[in-house]
Amino acid sequence: MKAMILKQLCDLNQDRSLLERVEFPYPSCKEDEVVVEVATCGVCRTELDEIEGRTPPSFFPMILGHEIVGRVVEKGSHVQKLKIGDRVGIAWIHSSCGKCSFCHEGRENLCAEFKATGRDAYGGYAEYTVVKENFAFPIPFEFSDEEAAPLLCAGAVGYRSLKLGNVQNGMNIGFSGFGASAHLVLKAAQHLFPSSKLYVFTRNEKERTFARELGATWAGDFEDEPPEKLHLIIDTTPAWKPVVLSLRHLERGGRLVINAIRKERGDQDFLLQLSYSEDLWMEKEVKSVANVTRADVQKFLQLAAEVSIRPEVQIYPLEDANRALLELKDGKIRGAKVLRIKGHE
Repeated sequence: MKAMILKQLCDLNQDRSLLERVEFPYPSCKEDEVVVEVATCGVCRTELDEIEGRTPPSFFPMILGHEIVGRVVEKGSHVQKLKIGDRVGIAWIHSSCGKCSFCHEGRENLCAEFKATGRDAYGGYAEYTVVKENFAFPIPFEFSDEEAAPLLCAGAVGYRSLKLGNVQNGMNIGFSGFGASAHLVLKAAQHLFPSSKLYVFTRNEKERTFARELGATWAGDFEDEPPEKLHLIIDTTPAWKPVVLSLRHLERGGRLVINAIRKERGDQDFLLQLSYSEDLWMEKEVKSVANVTRADVQKFLQLAAEVSIRPEVQIYPLEDANRALLELKDGKIRGAKVLRIKGHE
């Protein structure tokens, strides 16, 4: 099968040759697994964290990609819920132990044996992949393959961020950064909190214009002072400066939710400008998002279908995975980037 593989870590500021196109062995499935013929796979910023070593793959070569949509073509002898031809999605959560207290509490995202698709198991930058039946998600018929892919991570982890925000209808909600995840969460927030005002912070004027087109109340740069303080800000950037600035934009008792697997180190010194009395005091909170649960994926897919939350997508052939990743690295973003695997409509 055709696949784009990562053979080693690299610094994308110096080395722009990321993935190599190869013929890779066709996967086999165990008794509780299915083989999925991949139709599309979203391109996520977490892939940059993997390539540059902030959350490195467990082994090499690795097939990246964790926003996978495809169809079941083979199944193991113990598979009962899925049948050949079913359209399914595969998300960042590839598996967990199922036995620990976190798994029993529905917080499998915190499981010590959490395995991530495209980092600890082969992902979707390929024609076929394998997943356990219980970690494959039926895709609502309302969505095309291209539309469905970003919902599995950008949408689901954004939905988790919104849940962790602990806000009520009418409270002010902000988004720091406006890429694949934030634009989906803004659409979800419009439905879940119809009386809330939505504010967007991004340095890119095109992204600010895009946010306004989607219905943002206000959009400005990170340093710009919004007309009101915010009760929740969801940070989706790879940088530290927006974290400090977001805390300054929070209302007393407000919460900053950091929706990122890792942060880059380039501007980490900006944290030294953090003032406890001005930025953190008055019971402001900082909360991180760790992975996603299966319930997050299932509930967001259901919500997206019910209220027609559709991502804006830019589509690339599998062979252009490097171009899509480098554009993401360089900040050339409008909505979500999706790979259409060659040979699929």
